[in-house]
Parts: sequence; C-alpha cells; structure tokens
Amino acid sequence: MLVAENITKQFPGVTALKDVCLELHPGKVNALIGENGAGKSTLMKILSGVYNEYEGRILFNNKEVSFRSTKEAQDAGIAIIHQELNLVQDLTITENIFLGREITNSFGLLDRQQMKQQATVLLKRLHLNISATEKISSLKVGQQQVVEIAKSLLLDAKVIIMDEPTSAISESEVAVLFDIIRELKSEGKIIVYISHKLDELFKIADHYTVLRDGCVIESGDMNDITADGLVQKMVGREIRSVRKREQVLDRKLMLSTEKIKLYKGEILGVFGLMGAGRTEMLEEIFGLKENVIQIDGKEVNIRSPLDAIRAGIALVPEDRKKDGLFIEADVRENICITTLDAFIDGNRQTTLTDNYINSLRIKTSSHRQTVGTLSGGNQQKIVLAKWLATNPKILMLDEPTRGIDVHTKSEIYELISQLAKDGMGIIVVSSELAEILAISDRIVVMAEGNITAEFDAGQATESMILKEAIPKN
Repeated sequence: MLVAENITKQFPGVTALKDVCLELHPGKVNALIGENGAGKSTLMKILSGVYNEYEGRILFNNKEVSFRSTKEAQDAGIAIIHQELNLVQDLTITENIFLGREITNSFGLLDRQQMKQQATVLLKRLHLNISATEKISSLKVGQQQVVEIAKSLLLDAKVIIMDEPTSAISESEVAVLFDIIRELKSEGKIIVYISHKLDELFKIADHYTVLRDGCVIESGDMNDITADGLVQKMVGREIRSVRKREQVLDRKLMLSTEKIKLYKGEILGVFGLMGAGRTEMLEEIFGLKENVIQIDGKEVNIRSPLDAIRAGIALVPEDRKKDGLFIEADVRENICITTLDAFIDGNRQTTLTDNYINSLRIKTSSHRQTVGTLSGGNQQKIVLAKWLATNPKILMLDEPTRGIDVHTKSEIYELISQLAKDGMGIIVVSSELAEILAISDRIVVMAEGNITAEFDAGQATESMILKEAIPKN
C-alpha cells in the first residue's frame, strides 16, 4: 500500500537519511527499529507530510504522492502519533482531538456537543476515565499520550504511524493499545510501530526494518530474528547488558522527607502505576510546593526550585520537551542556562559545553545546533548535562530513559552508576520494572500518593513490586 523509494534527507551538516527504501503492507504491524538519531522519526515525518523537501519518491496505492503538509497526508489517510507530544496545552481534550477537523452545524457554527460526544466515545474506547472538557495542561504525560492516540483513531486513517506510543503509558494502557492495534490490523490498516522496547515488538509486530545512521540495514519477519540479533543490527556491535554494581554505601543519610530517605552514594528506585504520585513527590522535593526537608541532617525550607538548587538538588523532569529544554535554543544555551558564571562568560560556556558533549557523547553538529533538531536521546543527555553543571548532591531523574534506544540507555545507566559511586544520592522514577530492578540499590513502591512498600533491590521481584503498586480500593 505504501512504498518509499531511495529517500534521502539532509539537514545542515547532517545526512539524516540516505537512499532509504521501505515497503508497508496492509493488515500488518511494521516495526521500525534503530538507535536515537538513526533516522526513524525523520522518515516518518516525510511519509506524514511534516517534511516535504527530500530526494526520492513515495508511492501510495500505486500512485506517486508528495504531501506538502500534514493536512494533505491526513486527507490521503496517513496519520502520525509523534513521540514528542503535539498537543495545544490551553485547549481541552475535545478541542485537541478535533483541531483542524471541527464539526459544524447547519448554521456553520461549531457543534461542540457532537464533538464532545465523539471525543468521550474515543476516550472510553481507550479506557481513559477523564472528562473530554479537561484542559491538556491538567493531564500527566501518559494521559496526554492517550489523547494523541485518540486523535489518530478519529481520522480513520489507512496508515497509522506510532512513534514510541507506549513510552509514557501504564501496562494496562499498553494492553488496551495492543487490543486496538489488533482491531486495526483486522480492518486492513497499516501500522508503523517505532519503539525501543523490544519485548513489545515481539508481542505486536509482524515485520521489522532496521535503520542505522540513516540507512536501511535489514528487513524481515519478526519470527525470523531474536532480540539480541535486532540489537546487534541496530548498533553494529554487541551491547553490554546492565550489570548490578556492587552496593557500597556508608549509610550516611543525605535526604530525609516525610515519605522517603536517601543515603549518600545510593540509587533509590521509585515505582508506581500512573497516578501513583511519583512525579508529584519529586516536584515537592524540588520546591514546586513549599516543603521542609532534611539535607545532611539539617532542616531546610524549600519554597521554590531556586531554594532546591541552592541546597544541591537537581530534577531531570519527565517531559523533557515541555519542562526540561528551551527547544528553540541551541545546545550551548541549554547546557549553560543553570550556571550563571558560564552563561555570561563565553569562554566558560565553550569549555562547559565541550566537556558535556564529550563526556556524555552527545551527537551534535556544533554548539549552535538547535536542540529541537536533535534526537530524543541526545535531548535527554542535554537535560542531564544542564543539571550536572550545577554540581548537585542529590539528582532526581523522572523517567530518564523514556523514548531512548538501548545503547543510549546503557550509557545513561553507566553514568548513573558512576555518579552514585562518586557519592551522589540519586532517585530514579521509572515505569519500567526491569529498569528499576537493574539499576536500584533500594526500591520504594507508591500507590495513591503514598509509599506502600520498600525493598532491597537484590531481594525484590517484579511480582512483589506490582502487588504493592496496585491500589487496594
């Protein structure tokens, strides 16, 4: 149904895609796999009309097409759910779902009631128990991702591109999404599924295509390859599995709040289902709500994020695009924004930026490359660099590997481990149980805003943790 032939796309100083060929068949889930920066999102943006300047051609139902906008692609039957959420924060769920395709009555006025009814049906189908009149700004990232999925379902598209659709939703929501994907397959739809979660791909995908450095490395049936085989094709080499570091704690209490304690050199994992209050707990410690905590045994009144930063606390937020970056600014400005001396001293800016580009292996064409043009993994590294530049005692990471490939994940795990070894106290919130178990020294579980259990990571199992994460009411 959809064929891409010899697609090449260049940005200033970077060839994002080179002679890429792709065939997509109806009634199939086509997995597109590769590291951050491999060209996956760029290719999908070409297919969906986001980018209209490229070499090569696209055939849709045996006819050559060239979409000048996403609206043209949508009208032809191609929809995309972006990894970086594409919602208007000050509009309601209904207004976002129908944006650009509003329903009007016989007088040419907006039929708000009809749109609300249809939006409510879509939300019910996706098991999102929220009023369709809620503003997007009041929703958590995972809930916003479900709204993105609802937008694509409204279009009744022939081709649905899902770019990391499960990166911020819970296990139960993933199960609902997979049921919907199976329905769409039975209707003869094409699903293009981009994900770094290989276990998901083996559950839902029929076919795979691997991209590396902007080129297609291999395509084939999912039944004919293993997870290790996919990883090797993605990165061109073997990836070392995460190995639990030796836990060396001096048990010096570094942070104490009403809910948790954190020791020097410890990696504390925090797990909970969506709505458990994990993000809110980190935000409270960081001063988004006035709070009295103890740091190194001394009481500290945290009234704002500035107080938290001065006390040696840093927070890498869940939504890097909305809360972590100045997306239109360049790499240097983003890295140096938290350190005033570097921000006003050009030489210090250069030194600091070079240091983090090299130490975190950030892939960028220059200091002046706009952050919004980087891959998700490199954007996440810049958020990390920005906060590491403040030399924090306590580093809080909210979903630090969301939407990041296995190689970049491995690099971030190694960094977290090294920072803890150097004496930093680290809190990691993650929706991925395997991640929590792999990198944590100690694990706390949250449900309905409260800590429900605490485990030594060496003794914990997935079933033990999940049991405590499920609300009892």
